[in-house]
Amino acid sequence: MLRQDINELLTQTGPGTIMGDLFRQYWNPVLLAEELPENDCAPVRVKILSERLIAFRDSEGRLGLIDEFCAHRGVSLWFGRNEESGLRCAYHGWKYDVNGQCVEVPSEASNSSFCANVKLKSYPLVKVGDILWTYMGDAEKTPPLPEYEFCHVPASQTFTSKRLQESNWLQALEGGIDSSHVSFLHASGLNNDPLFKGSQGNKYNLGDLKPFFEVVDSDGGLYIGARRNAEEDKYYWRITPWVLPSFTMVPPRADHPLHGHFWIPIDDENCWVYTFDYQPVRDLTQAERQAMIDGFGVHSKNIPGTYRPVINKDNDYLMDRAAQKRGETYSGVEGIALQDASLQESMGPIVDRTKERLATTDIGIIKARAKLRKAAIALREQGATPPGVDPAHHRVRSASVVLPKNEAYIESVSDKLRVQPGVRQASI
Repeated sequence: MLRQDINELLTQTGPGTIMGDLFRQYWNPVLLAEELPENDCAPVRVKILSERLIAFRDSEGRLGLIDEFCAHRGVSLWFGRNEESGLRCAYHGWKYDVNGQCVEVPSEASNSSFCANVKLKSYPLVKVGDILWTYMGDAEKTPPLPEYEFCHVPASQTFTSKRLQESNWLQALEGGIDSSHVSFLHASGLNNDPLFKGSQGNKYNLGDLKPFFEVVDSDGGLYIGARRNAEEDKYYWRITPWVLPSFTMVPPRADHPLHGHFWIPIDDENCWVYTFDYQPVRDLTQAERQAMIDGFGVHSKNIPGTYRPVINKDNDYLMDRAAQKRGETYSGVEGIALQDASLQESMGPIVDRTKERLATTDIGIIKARAKLRKAAIALREQGATPPGVDPAHHRVRSASVVLPKNEAYIESVSDKLRVQPGVRQASI
């Protein structure tokens, strides 16, 4: 179990909170690039870390992320007109540039300096890969841009999606670093999902339901190794990297793409899940890309025009009890992403961790909580730069390997857990 005060520290990310301050030290995903497709397109509402903002792309293609509400009377700028290098409030015509600076108040005299003293809160918005990123901390401490491998391979080698999850970010993250549930919740998907099937590792996942976990500290976070029995005198290892605060990678299968997630707080009861798939050394096939679009692998099929999954709590996740009885799905819910989301949302918006009973397979979760808490407190009390801010920490990979029983995974595959351009991922 976890003390209530620690649970609150880890789950609350709004302005002024300890964990909120931690998140604001990083570049965080805030939109997919496709959401601002062209100059002067419609502005987009953004809520991140409990702050309500507006993103827009002006006439010159510059990206802006500013306070949602006009300084005049508090009207939402989502109703605004994106035109002539600025966003104009629909109520009285006040106009703002991408930095939040008011550049025109039509009711004021042409020689008035009124505008110069009106500026909305703003944050940088930068495209790296398929994602638009923002940094919400002290501008003088802005870190270098993200260097996650999936952002920097050619566009033909990568695919990114996004979905809404109606739970706190932490219980979503904890699912992402928990390899023990795969042998149960995702058992049917291992052999049926087009982005999972065909891996020799699937046999080991389904054949050994008692994984042993070994967690190794890294500069940016943790390496969480899950060990299962393989052939005689060998173990099957699945190694999940976690980089603070919320980047995780799923160990690969066969020649299927590498994939992973960012779990980004919208507020304390909802989060965005940014999901990526990529191949380090080859293009994604059309079949692979179409499977991702169709919601296979770790992606979801969303309601058209939104990023909310078609399978959601309002329709009981399209639970199929007959399919569950027949063993076609372990939980009765289709799709690996929504199998996870359905159970994580079932815990409630913020799970009460004072009631939990953790097991030996939860060691990765225990250590991640401790590292998050330590980093957040060190930032608050000492101003210490947290793990994961340095882009060197981003250059990690997940891996799945079979090793002799007398070999330590962290020593045997340390090179395979780092990005090596032009080198295939370690996968079986």
